[in-house]
Amino acid sequence: MDRQNVVICGAGIAGISTAYHLAVRQGMRDILLIDERPPLSLTSDKSTECYRNWWPGPGDAMVSLMNRSIDLLEHLARASGNAFHLNRRGYLYLTADKDKLHLMLEQAQESSNLGAGPLRIYRGESDDQRYHPHDPLDFSTAPEGADLILDRNLLRRHFPYITGQAIAALHVRRAGWFSAQQLGSLLLSQAKENGVNLLEGRVSGVDLERGQVVAVRLESGEVIPTHHFVNAGGPFLGQIAEMFGIQLPIFNELHIKVSANDHLNIIPRDAPLLIWNDPQKLPWTDEERQFLAEDASSLHLLDEFPAGVHTRPEGPPDSPIFLMLWEYRTSQVDPIWPLPLDPEYPEIALRGLTTMIPELKKYFDKPPRPYLDGGYYTKTRENRPLIGPLLVEGAWVIGALSGFGLMASMAAGELLALHIMKKQLPPYAPALDLNRYQDSDYQKLLDRWEDSGQL
Repeated sequence: MDRQNVVICGAGIAGISTAYHLAVRQGMRDILLIDERPPLSLTSDKSTECYRNWWPGPGDAMVSLMNRSIDLLEHLARASGNAFHLNRRGYLYLTADKDKLHLMLEQAQESSNLGAGPLRIYRGESDDQRYHPHDPLDFSTAPEGADLILDRNLLRRHFPYITGQAIAALHVRRAGWFSAQQLGSLLLSQAKENGVNLLEGRVSGVDLERGQVVAVRLESGEVIPTHHFVNAGGPFLGQIAEMFGIQLPIFNELHIKVSANDHLNIIPRDAPLLIWNDPQKLPWTDEERQFLAEDASSLHLLDEFPAGVHTRPEGPPDSPIFLMLWEYRTSQVDPIWPLPLDPEYPEIALRGLTTMIPELKKYFDKPPRPYLDGGYYTKTRENRPLIGPLLVEGAWVIGALSGFGLMASMAAGELLALHIMKKQLPPYAPALDLNRYQDSDYQKLLDRWEDSGQL
């Protein structure tokens, strides 16, 4: 193959977005995407497909990255007639713990101060602002920021399917979801129209001369001359970096999701993403508890489970599908396929969700048939991405996008394209660069890092 300006290893959303920004937005030619699998088929299409600009500090890097990414998503949605079904239903974080109210307010104010938008508080008082319910389909008229609902009557009026035990909710408004497959297909189509080529193959090595990338080798024996190699390998990010002797500070976690048929129509089709923010013990009958306690292999089902079980409706308005997700047991693993799925996961997630949506208990006796899939969160310790140059001239990385790859993809691809084109970078670029780990102050900050923002 003739010399390529840029070779991108990985045709997931990160690699495709990089190709799109280089070719469509920056006008670069001779860009090659390489993947041994069909585009978007490794982890990008296994996502919850949600997005939000509501992120914690320290610093405003994550909020700024997401705000920019959502700006680009909204622009593309308008230009394409919303081809990827972007909505702004929001995230609704709920609690029944009065001791959490102060922390919820504190964390919400922090995100607001970092640039995520104004925080409105509803206490059921006469001078409260008017609460604006979300529009399930429109993404252009929803308010910015977030609504902290401390008025239980207001909460029940707009979300009557939520447990009466809930005493507060934070409705994050610049948030929602979209179709990963449709977004990726749109970006790839436009990239191809602007000269990007897609090659099925497996990268086996990167050739260097005087510390500079000069070629990429494939398992087929083909050698592709280039001076720019982008590692967009998703869960294989670390293995690809090791081809030229670089150890990345990353690891992989397995994350699973369940889709099922809500044939009883318990979760409204216009609901936002619903998140239970409290730890809990699963609801069992006394007889079930006694049975579970008799077997060491099931004793863990009586333990306290962490906060964060969440759900949302999936598909068009007439679809009966809903998603169930709960990262109650994550561990660092090497990525393998097919995924090692947990057969207990559907029942555990369903039972956890009944704490937030009691009507789901109707499925205990005859649960809907679950479909499990998922992927790997490739993460740094502080759950921030790696976007920028590697320690080899002409080698670049875009990855460690954890559970936020889709929502960050547009700004992440843009940022790496600006790096490669040697153009002015946004203020948040240094906070996402691999070189941040060479800063002694940053290393000290890592030891005090409290909130990764992960669901």
